[in-house]
Amino acid sequence: MEERRSRVERSTSETSVEVEVNLDGYGSYDIETGIIFLDHMIASIAKHSLLDLKLKGISRDGIRHHLVEDVAITLANALDKALGSREGIERFGYAIVPMDDALAIAAVDLVRRAYHLIDLKLTDGVEDVVKEDIEHFFTSLASNLNACVHVVVQYGSNDHHKVEAACKALAVALRNAASINPRRGIASTKGKI
Repeated sequence: MEERRSRVERSTSETSVEVEVNLDGYGSYDIETGIIFLDHMIASIAKHSLLDLKLKGISRDGIRHHLVEDVAITLANALDKALGSREGIERFGYAIVPMDDALAIAAVDLVRRAYHLIDLKLTDGVEDVVKEDIEHFFTSLASNLNACVHVVVQYGSNDHHKVEAACKALAVALRNAASINPRRGIASTKGKI
């Protein structure tokens, strides 16, 4: 089996982002964006998807929205690249994850067709990230992953718990979809993903 690792850099006049990912890791991570709750979200995804992740994001223009967006885009590009041909993967993954009062559902099809539906049911921002940037992180990640991604928070009264449940559900769904099945071959009747 070929190594499922990648390294991607994204450098613009607004940000500089570097991501290294190993899909067959143990959930270890080293994340540094300067945005505490964004780091926490990404750490949760790494930990529960069992991917090893190094991520460094630097803002050049001081605008958080740009950094949140570019971190999500670069992370998605690194995941997409690490998946390679996608031969032998399960392809589909799903999870239902509770976090105290919140319940989130995620479903992923690593099919190479971009579609996403994200519904976090947030009423406010969390910690040092505004509501719009949390939602934009999820949509930017999903739309750049080259996959079909659904993440829906069913209910919850605490926005922090909603986001954590969503991150963990997405992580478990990704872990399951990207897992190798030696019997699988190409998981498509078309013969190609």
